[in-house]
Amino acid sequence: MAEASTKPVHVDEDTGLDEAKSDGSEQHPYKTLLFAHIHYPPTDGVHYVTRKSQTGPVSEDGDPAERLLWKPATKSALKKANNLYEQHLKKIAKGDQIAIREKQEQDKRQQILEEAKKVTISQDASLPKPTHIRLDQQDPAIVKLRSGESKQDVDYSEGRGTRVKVNGRIHRLRSQKDVIFITLSDGYGFLQCVLTGPLVTTYDAMTLTLETSLTIYGEMWEVPPGKHAPDNRELHADFFEIIGKAAGDKEAISTRVAPDADPQTLYDNRHLVLRGETSSSVLKVRAASLRAFRQTYEEIEPSCLEVTPPCMVQTQVEGGATLFSFNYYGEEAYLTQSSQLYLETCIASLGNVFCVAPSFRAEKSLTRRHLSEYTHIEAELDFINFEDLLNHLEEVICRVVGILLASPAISKLIKELNPTFEPPTRPFMRMKYSDAIQWLIDNKIPNEEGQPHSFGDDIAEAAERKMTDTINKVILLTHIPAEIKAFYMKKDPENSKLAECVDILVPGVGELVGGSMRIDDYEELMAAYDKEGIDPKPYYWYTDQRK
Repeated sequence: MAEASTKPVHVDEDTGLDEAKSDGSEQHPYKTLLFAHIHYPPTDGVHYVTRKSQTGPVSEDGDPAERLLWKPATKSALKKANNLYEQHLKKIAKGDQIAIREKQEQDKRQQILEEAKKVTISQDASLPKPTHIRLDQQDPAIVKLRSGESKQDVDYSEGRGTRVKVNGRIHRLRSQKDVIFITLSDGYGFLQCVLTGPLVTTYDAMTLTLETSLTIYGEMWEVPPGKHAPDNRELHADFFEIIGKAAGDKEAISTRVAPDADPQTLYDNRHLVLRGETSSSVLKVRAASLRAFRQTYEEIEPSCLEVTPPCMVQTQVEGGATLFSFNYYGEEAYLTQSSQLYLETCIASLGNVFCVAPSFRAEKSLTRRHLSEYTHIEAELDFINFEDLLNHLEEVICRVVGILLASPAISKLIKELNPTFEPPTRPFMRMKYSDAIQWLIDNKIPNEEGQPHSFGDDIAEAAERKMTDTINKVILLTHIPAEIKAFYMKKDPENSKLAECVDILVPGVGELVGGSMRIDDYEELMAAYDKEGIDPKPYYWYTDQRK
């Protein structure tokens, strides 16, 4: 009799829906007893009926229509649902408590910030005139570090530490009760700055964000024993002023380029990623590498002169499938794949030459070996044989690495970026293509089709790297089949099926350099054009070098 006077709440475990449009009626049942409890809490005014309209049990001789009958929920099902419902209520109550506490804390902070807006600071005109320095300035004649202890955070009475003025952006930020630690960055170095006293009570100090740019004045100190900071020094601030406040909350740099962000997010926010220590270190090493190459080409005997080739061309170098094409005033033109052919036109009047220029490859692939645009360092040498070429490449690589490691600052960055890096040892290992194929066969490293390598295969990167990493030496891979190399490469005089070419393979990297001798015979070059199906007309300037 009790159930007849109460409202039935329907639960169909097969076709019911636990969502807002369901109301527990026979036409719109819920899917679970828990959801039914949440919307119709267990009281004397409701009772729960359930069914499995599609999968419910039916006796061997029974009618499947029995599944459509609504039956009171079992005691065990109700007990389980009640337990889950009580957990749900506790979770809601806890969430409400957290929300109330957060609101109280937010109101309290807002009150503190409003009071902080009333605090003003100003420079003390009696302090020594500051020396304006970059953050990497460590000359003791310019910056004197104070050491020892002082009852005051900033005390110039004894003149032991230089008062400086620095500009930078907040790279790291750590706030404690009465002190704020800021690691400032200006692109040249890092400096830890310590804010104390009235400085930390200002609105600007309480709302500092990463990448905020500011000017800080203060005394230079040695870092206390047992503590750590960039260059083992820190600035004890006596005044600061905001130049530009960076965004916080959802727009903060730490949110937009979080350490665990997916690669595509990092690509799209490359302009922010560059502010990180790893990316900036890579760019610094890259810049130093370019300087080292230029220095090497200038100092090597005979020296190489730098020239600047065009980026817009009408010829291919590495195959037509990877060309970026565009309309050049009604004519088809391309972004250069390589400047090496152009460089050949310069050596008759300039001697050995090199360039540092962009190259472009239309290969839509997200791997480290497929870049649409990259900086290409290329050189062309006159009056050499193949052995001269190999020796030249070895000399250039070793000189460049030597120059980089001779710089304490760059050597430190290289060690941080690649702790296991070791400079290559000379002489480099010489390996012919045929020997590489045999090595891959002997070591059971298959080709891309999963089959054993055979002569004529274009060795894929994975197999090439596996071989190089296993041997663990820099390899000069030479005498590769001409069929799989560029049309302009000279044939081996002892075997016309092979090209006088070299790929330099480095452990942990793969192919670093590619080079070859050039076809110098006019008829042979014309035959090479024909074989590749290349129209020689756009190459008239290159062909002229053979006349």
